[in-house]
Amino acid sequence: LLLGQALGDAIGFVVEAEPPDVAREYVKEWLRNGRAGERSHPQFPFGQYSDDTQLARDLVRSFAECGGWIPADYAMRLAELFGQRRDVGAGPGTRSAAQRLLSGVPWQESGTAAPYAGNGSAMRAGPLGILIPEPSAMCQAAREQSRITHLDPRCAAGSIAVARAVALATFPTIEPGPFLNDVSQCVASEDAMMALRIADLTEWLSLDPVHAAEHVHRAGFDASQREGWQGISAFVIPSVLWSLYAFLRSPDDYWETICTAVAVGGDTDTMAAISGAISGARLGRVGLPSHLVERLNDRGDWNALALIDLAHRAASFINRPVGD
Repeated sequence: LLLGQALGDAIGFVVEAEPPDVAREYVKEWLRNGRAGERSHPQFPFGQYSDDTQLARDLVRSFAECGGWIPADYAMRLAELFGQRRDVGAGPGTRSAAQRLLSGVPWQESGTAAPYAGNGSAMRAGPLGILIPEPSAMCQAAREQSRITHLDPRCAAGSIAVARAVALATFPTIEPGPFLNDVSQCVASEDAMMALRIADLTEWLSLDPVHAAEHVHRAGFDASQREGWQGISAFVIPSVLWSLYAFLRSPDDYWETICTAVAVGGDTDTMAAISGAISGARLGRVGLPSHLVERLNDRGDWNALALIDLAHRAASFINRPVGD
C-alpha cells in the first residue's frame, strides 16, 4: 500500500496543479511512452513524493511505534513534520492546523473549520483500511485522524471512504456496484451528500476518462471550478470520487489506474496517491514497476526499502490491543 501510494504520488507530483491539457500530454508522451521518470517536478528530482505520502507514512510510523492507533501521537508527529519544515507541497488547511498544534491547541480542536473541505485528511487515510480491519474501529480512527487537520464532516467522510476502499481492494473479487455501495454506507452517517455521490458513481463509471471528467465538471461536484475547468481541485468530494473512478476502471492494472488519475489534471499527486494506495493494497509490490519504485525517496531519505520495513513493523500490531 505505502509503495503504491508513494509511487502514484511521485508520478502525479510532476504535474501537480497543471491544467488538463498539460496532464494529458504528460500521460500520453511520458507515462504511456515508456518515459516515466525522465520528467520531474520543477523543484525536485523524480521519486520525491509529497506530503500526501509523508503524512500517510507518519501515520503508519505512529501505529508501529505505539503498537496501535493513538491520535494524540499522530498529531504530534504531524506537527513535527511542519515544525521542522520537512513537509512537501502541503495545503493551507493542513498547514494552518499544524501551526495550531505547535502552539499548543489540542488535536481535537486543531483542525481547520468548515466550510474548508480540502482532501488533506483523505489522502493519508488509506493505511487505516489495512491496519484496523474491524470496520467501526477503522471508521473511528479515520474520523479522528481527519479531525486533527480538518473539521468539516465531508473531510471525515472522504477519509473513511479511502480507508474502506483500501480494505475492500484486498478482497479477491471487485464488483464495482457492491464495492461503491459498501463505501457509501460507511460514510453515510458522516456526510449524506458524500455518500450519495459515491453511490451515484456507478452511473458514470462506464464513461471513458474524457467524458467522465466532463460529467464531473457539468455536475458541479467541484464548486471551486465553476468558471473554467482546470482539472479536479483539492476539494475532497471530486478528488475522492475521481480516485475511486480511476481504481475501479482498472482494479488489476496499477499503471492504468495511475494514468487515469493523473490525466484529468488539477490535484494530480493526491488523486494518484489515493488511487495508488488502493491499487497497491490490491496488487502488492509485484504489481508496481520496480525500476520506478527503486527511485522513491523523501529528500534522499525514506526510500522504498525503508517504507517496506515500516509496513512490516506496523503489520505485527494488527489485531493486537494497544499496549499488548
